[in-house]
Amino acid sequence: MTTPLRIALAGLGTVGGGVIRLLDANRELIARRAGREIEVVAVSARDRTKDRGVDLTRFEWVDDTAALARAGNADVVVELVGGSDGPALTLARATLAGGKSFVTANKAMIAHHGLELAQAAEQAGVALKFEAAVAGGVPVIKGLREGAAANAIGRVYGILNGTCNFILSKMEAEGRDFADVLSEAQALGYAEADPTFDIDGVDAAHKLSILASIAFGTRPGFGEVATSGIRQVIAADIAEAAALGYRVRLLGMAEEAASGLFQRVHPHLVPVGHPLAHVTGATNAVVAEGNFVGRLLFQGAGAGDGPTASAVVADLIDIARGEFGPAYAMPAAALVEPHAADAGERRGKAYVRFTVADRVGVLAEIAAAMRDAGVSIESLIQRGVSADGHALVAIVTHEGPERAVAQALEKLRGSQSVIGQPMWMHILGE
Repeated sequence: MTTPLRIALAGLGTVGGGVIRLLDANRELIARRAGREIEVVAVSARDRTKDRGVDLTRFEWVDDTAALARAGNADVVVELVGGSDGPALTLARATLAGGKSFVTANKAMIAHHGLELAQAAEQAGVALKFEAAVAGGVPVIKGLREGAAANAIGRVYGILNGTCNFILSKMEAEGRDFADVLSEAQALGYAEADPTFDIDGVDAAHKLSILASIAFGTRPGFGEVATSGIRQVIAADIAEAAALGYRVRLLGMAEEAASGLFQRVHPHLVPVGHPLAHVTGATNAVVAEGNFVGRLLFQGAGAGDGPTASAVVADLIDIARGEFGPAYAMPAAALVEPHAADAGERRGKAYVRFTVADRVGVLAEIAAAMRDAGVSIESLIQRGVSADGHALVAIVTHEGPERAVAQALEKLRGSQSVIGQPMWMHILGE
């Protein structure tokens, strides 16, 4: 009889418990698909006494997480600890150096150290897999790395953070402001007590850098991702977008340009006719555009114990079958250094919202700045005056270079008429 694939599991939080439950519930089916049984033999976490809703007495308990790499009864180490460095990275390096395959859901570590770990895995002749690091249970990494392997990808983009999408779609449905919905998201467990990584776009940027590397054959370049989040989106932006036929979504986008690779996480206005406009709640969705296959849409639950555990176990099934393959769809040596494209050269339409003092000449000042920078205005809307004497002015531009909009906003910097920072959102083309 074929020997089981033996797993050492680091981290017994939501996802770690989900992995154990999934392996228990679908044990026979998984064994038939993998060609052998997959069983957990050792576990490690910070608190041995915590009740996690699963029977842990059948597994060897290892207090030192890093020691799992040396567990003689394990073939594969699964890391669900989190963090770009620290214990997770130590465990990854030790596991691969010891000639064992490594599976992780840790997008931060892969975004920062993925190339190093891929090289170590290739040198040791073992697998490095991280399907669960992007979009939870949605098989987008496998889809790009394998299903679309014959295609040149022109653009990959999508909704990569469920917390932000929950907040924006809730604001859209109920007309509420950001801070109010964020508090609800935290109460429901969709947002962390410190939501910075989510709402400032860092989490989505980690995931985008991984997708871009696989899609375009470049070395992971998290530092090249221009990132902004949704803190400055207000209910009025959502309402204006709806009136114009758009919905606001935080998108991560990577695209090849003549000057290099463009990577950005930024709030966008998405046309209501586009599939991403209809992705609501904590759902993730990724679009990839191949030169032969056309537009591919991957959509599903981007987090949670079940979906993320599903992706982790799918990686384990690949390893049980002996399907290793390069982590980034090609050998690490074949990955090229990404050259950041000049975002100023990108052409498109933009939405810009100003909070202004309600006085004569404000609209003329804004219009003059746009004119002098070469920005053509498609529509301009001014809404009523608030109790504090401020008004909202929203502009939609005609298609043009992004550099021109940036120059117009620079001309208005320090203006006595403009209150605070203008909100600039790009408009996604169909």
